[in-house]
Order: sequence, then C-alpha cells, then structure tokens
Amino acid sequence: MNFEFATASRIIFGAGSVRQVAPAARQIGSRVLLVTGRSPELFAVIASCLEEVGLPFIRFEIHGEPTLECVRQATKLADSGHCDIVVGFGGGSVMDTAKAVAILLTNGGDPLDYVEVVGRGKSFTNPAASLIAIPTTAGTGAEVTRNAVLTSTEHKLKVSIRSSLMLPKLTVVDPDLTLSLPPGITAFTGLDALTQLIEPYVSCRANPITDALCVDGMRRAAGALLRAYYNGHDRRAREDMALASLFGGLALANAGLGAVHGFAAPIGGRFHAPHGAICAALLPYVMEVNLRALRQRDPDGEGLRRYETVARILTGKPDAVSDDGPEWVRRLCEKLGIPRLSSYGIKLEDVPDIVERAAKASSMRGNPTSLTLDEMREILMRSL
Repeated sequence: MNFEFATASRIIFGAGSVRQVAPAARQIGSRVLLVTGRSPELFAVIASCLEEVGLPFIRFEIHGEPTLECVRQATKLADSGHCDIVVGFGGGSVMDTAKAVAILLTNGGDPLDYVEVVGRGKSFTNPAASLIAIPTTAGTGAEVTRNAVLTSTEHKLKVSIRSSLMLPKLTVVDPDLTLSLPPGITAFTGLDALTQLIEPYVSCRANPITDALCVDGMRRAAGALLRAYYNGHDRRAREDMALASLFGGLALANAGLGAVHGFAAPIGGRFHAPHGAICAALLPYVMEVNLRALRQRDPDGEGLRRYETVARILTGKPDAVSDDGPEWVRRLCEKLGIPRLSSYGIKLEDVPDIVERAAKASSMRGNPTSLTLDEMREILMRSL
C-alpha cells in the first residue's frame, strides 16, 4: 500500500473562527490582496477584521466563474500593490482565483504556461505566496485542494493548474458564514460536496485516510443537506455540511475524482451552469453506469463493495444494496429541485463534442473503471 496525503499547513474549524484570520495574517505579512465575491455583507465581515488589526488590503472582486484573464488581472493588481498575502474569502470561484494568484506571484509567467490540456503544463518551482482560504459556501472544498479550476474562454473549456505548492498556509472554515446562503445555492453546493465524497471513496486511487474522511462526510451530508435547504439557520446542519465539504476537499485532493467531474469540466467551460448543478444532474447516472460496468468487468472487485457501502451510508439502511445508492441520489435531486442539463442549453448535437472532451479530462483517471465512449454518451443523454 503506497499513498501520500497533503493538505493546508493549518486548518481552523468552528463557529466564529473567522475572527482568527486577521491576527494570523498580521503575523505572516504586511499587505493583503483580498479576493472576494460580490456580497457586500460578507465583504464587510472580513474587511472589518483586517481593519481592526491595521492590515492594509486591496480588494479584487470575482463575478461568476474564474477565467484565465481574471487571474491575470488579479495577479497584476497584487504585484503592483506589493501584496505579500492573498486572502480568499468566498465560494469555490474565489478560492481557485486566490490559489492561482498566490502561486503566480512567486513563479511568474502567464496562467497558460502552467494549465493542463490547452496550456504548456509547466511545473511550479517556488512555493506560493502566503495564502489564507476562508470558504463562505459548503460545497467545493477548494480551501484545501492543490489545484485551481479556471475557464479558458478562448477554448471554451475548464482547465486546471495544480501543484502541492499551491496548498494554503491557513484554512479557516466558519460554518456561520453559510447561514445566509439561499436554498438554491445550498442545494447546488451541497450536492457538489456529496459528489466529492462519493467519487474519491470509489476512486481507484482511494486510500485509508481518504476513506475515513469520505465515510464520515457522506454520513453528515446525507443527514444534513435537506435540513440546511429547508432551514438555512439550522446551525447543526450548516456545521455538518461545512465539515462534509472540507472532508470532500481533503479527499479529492489526495484520491482524485471520477466521471462526474470529467464531464463537469467541458460542460462548465461551454455552458453557463452552476458547477454543483452539473454534478447533481450527472451523479445518479454516473453511479448507475459505473455499477453496470463494474459488474461486467470486475464482478468480484473492490468497486462494487464500495458502492454498496455508499448505498448503506446514504440510505441509513444496513441491508441496502448498491443500486439503492443512485436511486437515493435521484430522489434527493428531485426534492432539491435540481434541473436537467438541457435547461442550460445543452442539446443533442452537443453530446459528441462533450463526450470527446470529457474522455480526455484528468478526473476520468480516478473513475473506478474505464468507461467506453458509448457508456459516456449514455450518461450524458440520460442527464439531459
């Protein structure tokens, strides 16, 4: 058994923990690039914390999905402002932008020098600038991952830059920051978190540490997501979802993902759709096709046993069988009002190109079995 496990240098979790960010930042630098989303209420929270300790900052605001050009602009702003700390305060788009900026500040060059698939794929040689990651949603787990997912508008594709040198110096997860999330965002991000617990658990790269994280995270998400959706101020549910998201990020960074995220990259690059909604629409069908493929190719293997464990965790039934898992996910998506992929403008004529691009995605390498192009087409067609 051989594996490695890498994560942020330090993780702080708990209600009110955002108040620890500014004193920690004061110890490691003197000027902050603050990457945030659009919420003025959330911006006021972190801005007041930094101002209280007299730490100057420059704000860079993210609108929608992060692009290569967005990262170029943020890096230029941080460099010209002599920023030696990057603080990411927001959702997954903010986290990925902050990580990309921090690593480019110390390595130089253009994002295309380092991105996979459409770029040059160069390796980073220098550790990133000091990075503090504070998520305000419970879904992506990007606060503890070693990659940044960025959209290349030129290529209409989501691509990644990745390196263990990108891991944050400090991650602060405060569940209270998610109390104001509306139901729709709670649903999309929560299903992203669930997907990022299921896929690493059944991944061909799973290891004992990621297994423990995924099992606990799936239990928490299965019990808490609907409660957080119906009552956003249920603090216990929000805490469980924040932990599930964190555990998913820790797991995927070390065990990889699978076909759901293999599809999500080309779909997200071409169509205006929330990442979590894409994952949710695909998840039950990826699970079903994976199960059928595993029964055909590896009936006595570990993959089927793991899917049975997933079903028992999600349903809470000790006698559940593997097929109960995708059915439970499908019913959950119905309760959360998850739309079909066709609602985002994806048409039948788009299927061949999406499948071709998905087959080349790095996430596909973690899938518990290699899927044929026909199986991939089936998944996408059933998701429309």
